[in-house]
Amino acid sequence: MSGRGTGGSGEDELIARYFRPLARSPGAFGLTDDAAVLPAGAGDLVVTTDALVAGVHFLPDDPPETLARKALRVNLSDLAAKGAVPAGFVLTLALREADDTWLSAFARALGEDAAAFACPLMGGDTVHTDGPLTLSITAFGRVPPGRMVRRAGARAGDIVAVSGTIGDAVAGLHVLKTGAAAPAYAPLVARYRVPEPRVALAGALLDHATAAMDVSDGLVGDLAKLCATSGVTARIEAARVPVSPAAAALLAADPSLTRAALITGGDDYEILCTAGPAAFESLRTKARAAGVTLTAIGRIEEGMAPPRFVDGEGRDMVFARASYSHF
Repeated sequence: MSGRGTGGSGEDELIARYFRPLARSPGAFGLTDDAAVLPAGAGDLVVTTDALVAGVHFLPDDPPETLARKALRVNLSDLAAKGAVPAGFVLTLALREADDTWLSAFARALGEDAAAFACPLMGGDTVHTDGPLTLSITAFGRVPPGRMVRRAGARAGDIVAVSGTIGDAVAGLHVLKTGAAAPAYAPLVARYRVPEPRVALAGALLDHATAAMDVSDGLVGDLAKLCATSGVTARIEAARVPVSPAAAALLAADPSLTRAALITGGDDYEILCTAGPAAFESLRTKARAAGVTLTAIGRIEEGMAPPRFVDGEGRDMVFARASYSHF
């Protein structure tokens, strides 16, 4: 996203107008170079990237403000799950047109979130596309040397827990697609459009979690990934998976939306983690102090089979699809 040219191209002018004001880190050089400098410090640098594509990750008419916040926050969610403190990000933006109203709103919201989460814009690229609007962010974070919380590390006997509530985003998308417009469902739409990255949990996860990842593709499928990487399995009580009052109300009112859909649908961007029984109490206490609810939903067990989700009667639940997949 460098404005390196001196010929005053449309791309240079777009960058200078909308994004140079966001690049406040000295190492970004005002977006006038081909690269940026991110001081490494004494720890490890954690890198993550996510792309959002119109019609796949968001609805084509979603507001630009929510797109900007979601694009950054889904990456901050990954950093939080790794126990990392945000350090900066780069943005690639593929636009069908350079619309002033859209870009002004997008850049303003992106700048507000970059400041709020102490994660400055360091550079990137802007291109034209005849295809769908596409946003891609690569974010960087810092952890002490060798301390990043991985998916590997879960052990038999560990407690499995999730932050916040699960399924709000899927329920919000359901509301938007079905037109079930009711004030009670507004929080669900908000959760779909603007996730809340659990940055406040990073330090506690670093100190107490044996394994962690964020829930992006669906709790059932993401837990399967964590267990496979750790070489274990799990037993989860589906009734203990936390659901928000708004999602519960929608479940009761609309039989076409099921609890299974909530735990397989994705876009939650909550933290899925494991910890030993004693460490979990410390983890939950620190989470509560940070304003985040952490709920125990099951335990890690020995074995390599996919995790079991059981209903209130102790019966195994069968899912047509364990999680969202692009392919």
